[in-house]
Amino acid sequence: MGKKKGLGVIFSVLVAFSMLVAGCGSSGSGSQSSGSGAQAPATNTASTQASGGQAAEPPKEVTLKVGAAPVPHAEILEFIKPKLKEQGVNLEVVVLDDEGQLNPALHDKQIDANFFQHVPYLDSVKTEKGYDFAVTTKVHVEPIGFYSDKLKSKDELKEGDKIGIPNNPSNEYRALILLQEQGLIKLRDGLTTYEATPKDIAENPKKLEFVEAEAATLPRALPDLAGAVINTNVVLEAKIDPNSALFREGANSPYANVITVRKGDENREEIKKLDAALTSPEVKKFIEDKYGVAVVPAF
Repeated sequence: MGKKKGLGVIFSVLVAFSMLVAGCGSSGSGSQSSGSGAQAPATNTASTQASGGQAAEPPKEVTLKVGAAPVPHAEILEFIKPKLKEQGVNLEVVVLDDEGQLNPALHDKQIDANFFQHVPYLDSVKTEKGYDFAVTTKVHVEPIGFYSDKLKSKDELKEGDKIGIPNNPSNEYRALILLQEQGLIKLRDGLTTYEATPKDIAENPKKLEFVEAEAATLPRALPDLAGAVINTNVVLEAKIDPNSALFREGANSPYANVITVRKGDENREEIKKLDAALTSPEVKKFIEDKYGVAVVPAF
């Protein structure tokens, strides 16, 4: 009995030892497995952070507010919206009832850029108003033209006829130059700026009378005039056929409409993307297809 009892004790000790060893092995294996599993996410997280995990995310969208005349400027901007959206730029087109407020809005930082004017117009107002602006790109020319409800040809103009012309300095000069090119008047020599008024007319064989008015009102005034020199964007807004002009500027006009920004913003990434989109082959085709002779790409 004593011998059996001793063997039983030894056997019990061996079993306990085996279980202890097995338990340690199992626990170690589990720790390694668990540790491996815990370390993997930590390693991946660190790797993601180190490699700039944020770069894999879509670029942060930037909103760009551009003030514009309704036609064709805002329509062209609407056309490029999807392309800019793909590049992380949310283009917001701001159309004001009074285009004359687009430069003040830019000056006061209500918008980031504007698209409605040509350089001679900007030059005529920036000194007086104290604008510190820069031009980033030329987009299109809207050839100014002579329109009439009554005449079929400039040769039908009679002595003393009334002609409407825009009353802002640069476009008034532009209108008078167009009439001079057609042989209807001659401006005095020595004009050194893009500014002129009927007082600068040296020769007026038909004694034409000039009615100076806001450009936007000229289409409505046509019934009371022999004709008027009207900007193409105004013609389009008034639903007048631009092909009905008796004569117009050529495609080499210096009056290209431009993107204007506050000086110092020329190198903003979103402005560069805007300029690139506006001078793309797609936009050139859009302008030619949609507007024909009324709007001519300047790039």
